[in-house]
Amino acid sequence: MLSKRIIPCLDVRAGRLTKGVKFAGNEDIGDPVESARRYYEQGADEIVFYDITASAEQRGIFLDVVEKVAATIAIPFCVGGGISSLTDMRRVLGAGAEKISLNSAAVRNPQLLAEGAEAFGAQAIVLGMDVKAVPISEAIPSGYEIVINGGRVYTGLDALAWARQAVELGAGEICVNSIDADGTKEGYELKLTRAVAEAVRVPIIASGGAGSPLHMYEALTEGRASAALIASVVHYGQYSIAQIKAELRDLGCKVRL
Repeated sequence: MLSKRIIPCLDVRAGRLTKGVKFAGNEDIGDPVESARRYYEQGADEIVFYDITASAEQRGIFLDVVEKVAATIAIPFCVGGGISSLTDMRRVLGAGAEKISLNSAAVRNPQLLAEGAEAFGAQAIVLGMDVKAVPISEAIPSGYEIVINGGRVYTGLDALAWARQAVELGAGEICVNSIDADGTKEGYELKLTRAVAEAVRVPIIASGGAGSPLHMYEALTEGRASAALIASVVHYGQYSIAQIKAELRDLGCKVRL
């Protein structure tokens, strides 16, 4: 059995670490470079960095922050936000990232996933999915709709159909973020995470709602995720990465110590 991964998520706006609830009410909570260093030293398996307003503002990502974070840590590092071309991907990977997360840009241009996988390998291409629960309909049979541009634009895409299409195109991993659970610390959206995990044959990262190691355990077992993305629970000092891993181990979950 492969070890499950614990991945802190750094949402960055204007070069600063920020956090909100359900994609709203974001507040400045510190320096992303310092936070990345702290989580790396605590034992994080990977780190994800999202420039959360790059797509909505139609601009490129903050490469200077990417370079500083990459120079600070020695674990896999994924970057998303404002990446809309092979040139953008090449720049981000050149700045030190190991993986690229495509979200809004992939919805607007699905072929970008195939181009990225061909150029850099599927292992470097992560599909980021921001998902909202909606009434079941003919267009959205799963009851989960893809929303882009930082939760601002509903796409009419069914989350499970989009996950399958993205993997066929070349996505090597999927991060499933529940907008409804985001920042609530009330637990992951397990039904959604499990449905995506059962729909495709690539690793799934559960995102949105972590408030305790038990929530992570549920996502990694019942939700069938390969990794748990976390933010508020560590940003506000409720737990350290080491504490989380120790509790997960006690619960019977295999993690890297």
